[in-house]
Amino acid sequence: MSLQSVREFFHARDIQIPIIETDASTATVALAAEAHGVEPGRIAKTLAFRVAEDKVILVVASGTARVDNRKFKEAFGKGKMLSADEVVALTSHPVGGVCPFGLPQPLPVYLDHTLNHFDEVLPAAGSINSAIRITPALMATLTAGQWVDVCGSAA
Repeated sequence: MSLQSVREFFHARDIQIPIIETDASTATVALAAEAHGVEPGRIAKTLAFRVAEDKVILVVASGTARVDNRKFKEAFGKGKMLSADEVVALTSHPVGGVCPFGLPQPLPVYLDHTLNHFDEVLPAAGSINSAIRITPALMATLTAGQWVDVCGSAA
């Protein structure tokens, strides 16, 4: 159902972005990069955190970037990554397929500046074998995402 919710998200906005489904798993950055024939930095990983007042946020970053604890704390206060079960319950997407589209309830989306190193990135599309190709700017527009600097340099 999660892949379908992403399809419905784009259809409802009359956005013609093809969802790329592969036979191979794309559940990790390395697997996704290999399956799509791109460098790992172009994979846009979506991470879910619980921050102050039990608020859940999504952070989308370049696949090779690492969350910098100091920067994260400055931006959001103390945070903790959600468990796999919590991620599925709150996003409807399985870990490895989490994306900021097709969510059952709105969640704040923050896009790390590491995405801007690329003209096009590939976030998952709601399953562990799917993705889309999108510009970081369009992803920000479609998700009402806010730009942040919470990651160190891409590795």
